[in-house]
Amino acid sequence: MAEHERHDGGDEAADRRALQDDDQDGDGAEGKPADDGKADKRTSGRESGDGDQSDEDAKHDEERNRAKPFVRVALVLFVLLLVSGGVYYWLTTRGKQTTDDAFTAGRLITIAPHVSGYVTELDVNDNEFVHQGQLLLRIDQRDYLAARDQSKASLDSAKSQVQSSKYGVEVAKQTFPAQLKQAQGALLMAQAQEFRAETDYRRQHSIERAATTQQDIDYSTAALDQAKAQVIEAQGQVAQATPVAPQISTQSTRVDQQSSALAEAQAELDRANLNLEWTTIRAPNDGWIAQRNIERGSYVTSGQALFSIVEPDVWITANFKETEITRMRAGQPVRISVDAYPDLHLSGHVDSIQLGAGSAFSAFPPENATGNFVKIVQRVPVKIVIDSGLDPLAPLPIGISVEPTVDIQ
Repeated sequence: MAEHERHDGGDEAADRRALQDDDQDGDGAEGKPADDGKADKRTSGRESGDGDQSDEDAKHDEERNRAKPFVRVALVLFVLLLVSGGVYYWLTTRGKQTTDDAFTAGRLITIAPHVSGYVTELDVNDNEFVHQGQLLLRIDQRDYLAARDQSKASLDSAKSQVQSSKYGVEVAKQTFPAQLKQAQGALLMAQAQEFRAETDYRRQHSIERAATTQQDIDYSTAALDQAKAQVIEAQGQVAQATPVAPQISTQSTRVDQQSSALAEAQAELDRANLNLEWTTIRAPNDGWIAQRNIERGSYVTSGQALFSIVEPDVWITANFKETEITRMRAGQPVRISVDAYPDLHLSGHVDSIQLGAGSAFSAFPPENATGNFVKIVQRVPVKIVIDSGLDPLAPLPIGISVEPTVDIQ
């Protein structure tokens, strides 16, 4: 009995070992570790609960495996896109200089009156386009009309005085020579009287006293003295009338003085006419009215800024860095984009480069020779003329931002 039991037990142990060897051989063939009976019992319960989860994991793995080629293709396309974008940017920006420190510029004409007064007529409005010679406003003219009339009267008076002086010169040319001759004749007459008086005097004093009287002797002496006095008087008149030419020149000088007064009166009349004309202000050029700060009835003074006229001629002032103008030259083409009008594309060319950085023309230019020095890249204004692309219905205001691109190839 004991041997039979041991034999049976041995057979059972041998059978279990043979079964384990078969299980190991089968698992080895599939590349999985062998599980004993206990493991089968533990996994049998999980297989029933985790079967669905294993199937989902397998599906996810399969989907990820299928998506991997698409991810690789997307990455390759993204890299190619970056490379092509970089190449395109390099090709499109090669040989070009651009800046966003640029704005439109133009001519502003400040309208200011020459004379003072009240505005009686105002014929323009804000942002209105005016033409050259168009009436803009009118200042009260009454004071200036009165000043003009007064100047006219002064001019007429000066003309009369000049004419009178000219007549005086003509009269002097005849009068002064005649006065000289008259004085000379009076002198000859006085000398003749003197000779007669001397003859009588000598006769009265040479004859015997019995042949004459004391009264005759005294008369002859007095007559001689009177004749001598008349000669002296006549000589003085001749001396006074002798400078005929200087006296005529004196009259001519008066004419010159009156002519100067006439010219001064004419200048006053011209000034009065100018003041009267300046009461009417007209447009000096075509353009748009801007910054109007007056109304009808306002009192304006000479030199006061009333408004401005913006001319149609507009260009671009671009402030490039000093390192960006190395190959920039006049005449190079420029493409211009306007921030205010994104759809507007302008074409132009470089007109000129200012011979001085912006800091050199500032109110307080830098003094690099004093204190510590810090190098700062300067900007140089470049004038760009617009050739084409402007929209007549949308004029460019002065001072708006633009972005020019200069082709420096």
